Amino acid sequence: MKCFMSEQKVRVRFAPSPTGPLHIGGVRTALYNYLFARQHGGDLILRIEDTDSQRFVPGAEEYIIESFKWLGIRFDEGVGYGGDYGPYRQSERKEIYQKYVDRLLDAGLAYLAFDTPEELEVKRKEIPNFQYDASTRMMMRNSLTLSPAEIETLIAEGNRYVARIKVEPDEEIHIQDIIRGEVVFNSSIVDDKVLFKSADGLPTYHLANIVDDHLMEITHVIRGEEWLSSAPLHVVLYRYLGWQDTMPAFAHLPLLLKPDGGGKLSKRDGDRLGFPVFPLEWRDPKNGEISTGYRESGYLPEAVVNFLALLGWNPGTEQELMDMHELIELFDLNHCSKSGAKFDYEKGKWFNHQYIQKRSDKEIASMFVPVLVSKGVMNIDVGYVEKIVGLMKERVKFVAELWGQTCYFFMAPTEYDEKTRKKRWKDDSAAQLTELIEVLQAREPFDVEGTETEVKAWIERKGYNLGNIMNVVRLALVGQGIGPQIFHITEAIGKEETIRRIKRLINNS
Repeated sequence: MKCFMSEQKVRVRFAPSPTGPLHIGGVRTALYNYLFARQHGGDLILRIEDTDSQRFVPGAEEYIIESFKWLGIRFDEGVGYGGDYGPYRQSERKEIYQKYVDRLLDAGLAYLAFDTPEELEVKRKEIPNFQYDASTRMMMRNSLTLSPAEIETLIAEGNRYVARIKVEPDEEIHIQDIIRGEVVFNSSIVDDKVLFKSADGLPTYHLANIVDDHLMEITHVIRGEEWLSSAPLHVVLYRYLGWQDTMPAFAHLPLLLKPDGGGKLSKRDGDRLGFPVFPLEWRDPKNGEISTGYRESGYLPEAVVNFLALLGWNPGTEQELMDMHELIELFDLNHCSKSGAKFDYEKGKWFNHQYIQKRSDKEIASMFVPVLVSKGVMNIDVGYVEKIVGLMKERVKFVAELWGQTCYFFMAPTEYDEKTRKKRWKDDSAAQLTELIEVLQAREPFDVEGTETEVKAWIERKGYNLGNIMNVVRLALVGQGIGPQIFHITEAIGKEETIRRIKRLINNS
C-alpha cells in the first residue's frame, strides 16, 4: 500500500520504554515500521520514552539498541544514531513539553488536579468503575473546583499536582486506521488522563508521545493493538493543540497471542512452553534472574525476522522464506490481519532450520567451533569441521544440535548402546569384522564410492548379510544406530580411525 497524507517524506518511529527487556511483540512492531520505511524510502527513528522515572531499569536502553543491531534492523536517527530532531530521549525534552502543557492550561483544555493517591482510592471505593472525567471532575480537588487563591496556596506549600486533559463528553471521535478502517469511539469512555506530573517535572506518555510525533514530523504511527484504546485521547490532543491537519496515519497491528488458548503472549508462556520471548538474554538487575533470548538459544537473526514478519502479515502468496530485501519489497499494511496471530514457536524453529541450510558450511562451521571447544575437542581442523557441517547440517534446527548429531566424528565412542548391541551383534560378527578390516586396510583411496563398492562386492562374494555387516559397523563407528551413510563416516574419520574403532568393538564384545 502506497498511501500518504501528503507528499512529505515517510517518517515512522519505534518508541520503547526502558523498563526492562524488549518483548518479541515490540520487535515485530519495530520490524513492520522498518519494512514500511524502507519500502517508501522513508526514515525510521528510535525514540526512548523514559518519562516514567519510577519504572526505569538500568541497562534496558542499551539492551534495546543491541537487540536491533543483532537483528539487522537499522535506524536512520534517534538514540545512539543522532539526527536533526533530537534529543531523542524524552527525559531530555522537559522544557519542550512544558510549553505545550502551559498552552493547554491557558486555553482551558487542561486543568490542575491536587487529589492525593489516598483521595483517589476513596473515590474508587465509593463509585463503581470510577473514572476521572466530566461526570466526576467537579467533585474532586482540582483547578475547576478550587479558587485561584487555594490553588496558589497549595502550590506554594509544595503540594504535588498533575495536569489533566479536559475531555468533553458524548462526542464521536473518528479514527481512520490503515488496517482496521474507520474506528469510532465515544469521548465519554475517555477519562481525563494525566498529561504532566509536578513530582518529577515530566509529562506522561500521552502528551510526550503526541508532541514528539508532531515535532519529529512522524507521518505514520504503526503500533500494537494494545494502543488502540489510547488513540481517541491522542486524536483529542492533536485537535486541542491545533495539529489535526498534520496528524499521522494510524495502523494498529494485531496482537501476538499465546500458542495455546487465548490471550496476549507473555513471558510466562515462554517459560511454561520452553521458548524465548526476548531477542537477547536478559539478566534482571534487581533479582539477577536470567531470561533466555533468541540469540543465545541459537536462532539466526534472519530466521527471527522472517518468522516475526509472518505473524500478522502475509505477502498474499504461499511464499514463506523471505530475506530482508524481499520483505521490504513485498510488505503491505493492507495484508495485515485485524485478528490476533498465534505465536507458533515450533514454526520459528522451522525457519531457523531453513536459514541454517541457506548459510554456507563455512559460516555454520565457525559457529560450531565454540561448541566443539566447550565439549573438549582439541586441535580443531576448521576445514574438517566445515566438511562435517556440510554432511550433517540438514538434520538440525540449531547449530548447537550439531554436537549430538556429529560427536562421533570428533570423538570415538567409548560406550555402545546396549539395546543396539543386543540387536545387531551376531555370533559371527567378530569374524566378519576381522575380515572387513583386511579389506579396508588394502583399500586406496579411502573415498566414499570406491570403498562402498569394494566392501559391498566383498560381502556379496562371501555371501554375508549386507544389513548385518553395515549395522554392526555403524555400531563400531558411532556407538549407536544413528548417523549418515556409513561410507561418508569412514571417509571423514579416515582409514586408521575406522579400523581402530572396529577393533575396539571386537575387543569389547
